[in-house]
Amino acid sequence: MSQASSRFTDPFDVARHPNLEPEVKRAILASWASDAAAVPDQPALRRPADVERPVPVDDVLAALRALDDGALPRTRH
Repeated sequence: MSQASSRFTDPFDVARHPNLEPEVKRAILASWASDAAAVPDQPALRRPADVERPVPVDDVLAALRALDDGALPRTRH
C-alpha cells in the first residue's frame, strides 16, 4: 500500500482518484489517520510514510467522510 499512497500529497487526491477501488482509498486514508502517523507534539497533524509534508488529521477524516457519503468535491476549497 505504501507504493499507492506515496504518490499522493492530499487526502482528497486519494478520495477522488478514479482508478482506485473505494476499499483501497479507505485503507490509505485510514493509515494516514492512524496515531502511528501522528507528528510528535502536534496531534492535529499526520505524516504518513512516503508523504512529503504533514497533513491535518481533520482533512484526512473529511476525505473519509466525503468518500463514504459519495460527496467528493471536484477541487479542494
